[in-house]
Amino acid sequence: MNAYEYAKSRYEALGVDVERAMETLKKAPLALHCWQGDDVRGFDTDPSKPLTGGIQTTGNYPGRARTPEELMADIDLVLKLCPGTAKMNLHASYAIFDEDTPWADRDKLEPKHFKKWVDFCKERGLGCDFNPTFFSHPKCDPLTLSSPNEETRRFWIDHGKACIRISQYLAEELGQPCIMNIWTGDGFKDIPADRLGPRVRYKEAMDEILSEPFDFNKVKPCVESKVFGIGVEAYTAGSAEYALAYAAVNPGKCIPLMDNGHYHPTEVVSDKIPALLAFFPELALHITRPIRWDSDHVVLLDDETKEICKEIVRCGGLEGRVHMALDYFDASINRVSAWVTGFRNVQKALLMALLTPNEELKKLQDTDQFTELMVRQEEMKTLPFGGIWDEYCRRCGVPEDGKWFPMVQKYEQDVQLARG
Repeated sequence: MNAYEYAKSRYEALGVDVERAMETLKKAPLALHCWQGDDVRGFDTDPSKPLTGGIQTTGNYPGRARTPEELMADIDLVLKLCPGTAKMNLHASYAIFDEDTPWADRDKLEPKHFKKWVDFCKERGLGCDFNPTFFSHPKCDPLTLSSPNEETRRFWIDHGKACIRISQYLAEELGQPCIMNIWTGDGFKDIPADRLGPRVRYKEAMDEILSEPFDFNKVKPCVESKVFGIGVEAYTAGSAEYALAYAAVNPGKCIPLMDNGHYHPTEVVSDKIPALLAFFPELALHITRPIRWDSDHVVLLDDETKEICKEIVRCGGLEGRVHMALDYFDASINRVSAWVTGFRNVQKALLMALLTPNEELKKLQDTDQFTELMVRQEEMKTLPFGGIWDEYCRRCGVPEDGKWFPMVQKYEQDVQLARG
């Protein structure tokens, strides 16, 4: 009996359908964020300028992608090393300009500026999510949608509406819904005199952006909250209460998005997932790893990642209710390795959740058998998961653990280090 057969027998003794678990996971899309590959620089502004909007990357590891071609090459390697179903996730700042599609400012972006990304996705069978880019631009004053300056606000509203049209294009061309996430870093470094005004302006700007026609079955706008960022420590207009309330009063136009780095350190998104799914038909989720704050570290197979994935599975989230995406950026290590590590860890956590006898455990809870529930949950932790994971990787045609990193090392030597 090989490792997989032994592991399968152990799980099946608990009533788990291992084959079904793997087949379910293979079909669950996880969006891969383009901005890990170039430290959130994008292609529409001077890459030497610092990031703004409360965002900062740390580290200067060699090999950062500098062009669309380099970024796509890096993503291709990631796709070869990650099991399951991926989607792309683009920021508007990754528009591609050339002689046929000359540079346009963010309020004038058009679908044609993302045609090369559509071609890239079509060739690889990928869907694509999208994000307006409300940071790292001269028109941040430093506020955007909440600015009291009407000219500034109009620019960013027009950017948001352009992104609705681009998202519709992506969904129609690729045949998959596009999750369009609206996040701004609007806020203040120190205690503001007016907390309501910026939020009212933000709401009115959001209303105008969502007045742009779109098919909600194809485009899923969402609004993302944040506690604070660098330079906006005292106040953010898009707080958790603001973002959740906005989604709640705009059904059919907007869904909530939670990023597990965007809450207070003692809050956990795993508990928030079932709370929101009690009221919302669907929600979006950015998976990252905060260390004390929204530090966007590479996702590990840690307790909260596993708990998040348990709740996604238990609540039927893989049946189209939870739209999952990665969101982190680390410039201190090999960027391809960072992508692959995070993607594979979320896949591992989801597979662990799918290999859990959730219905049996729920029955124990509902019949007050808490002693047995604790024992069963603890015993699950030492089951031979690795044999199932290796088999899943083999069936997806990607390397098992221990075999993919040498491929990244070779790519770094042959390709990335040549970039300077």
